[in-house]
Amino acid sequence: MCKSCEAGSDAPGFTLPSDGGGEVSLAQFAGRNVIVFFYPKDDTPGCTQEALAFTGLHQTLFDLETEIVDISADSPKKHDKFKAKHGLSMVLASDETHDVLSAYGVWKEKSMYGRKFMGIERSTFLIDRAGRIARVWRKVKVKEHDEEVLDAVRQLSG
Repeated sequence: MCKSCEAGSDAPGFTLPSDGGGEVSLAQFAGRNVIVFFYPKDDTPGCTQEALAFTGLHQTLFDLETEIVDISADSPKKHDKFKAKHGLSMVLASDETHDVLSAYGVWKEKSMYGRKFMGIERSTFLIDRAGRIARVWRKVKVKEHDEEVLDAVRQLSG
């Protein structure tokens, strides 16, 4: 668990169930950059737009030795449907216990129409090859976020 989960801190490790009945862990990507994108819910407009944008960059990011892991609290079964429906290329990880969401500080109290509830603050973490957080984007606005992350990956890859 990192106290601030800001640039320069060690990224919290994780092993989570993923789409396709597998598991994904941060450790499996040792030696590569990793984009960890936390999103509220499968198959909603903003989350779909973001996932499609990153899917469009998949090969470019792979060529830059960068992997993508999207994490939400949805079940692996929901992830399977979401991935198949939209032809997504990245790993979709499931954190139904909210442990990883909490470790990264993205499980937050939110408010909608005067009602307060716990939910995921759309956030992206760029983790370098050494497992340290290189960049953090919180309260992500979907439009052009993928290009901003790509620019940061290019800078990191030098």
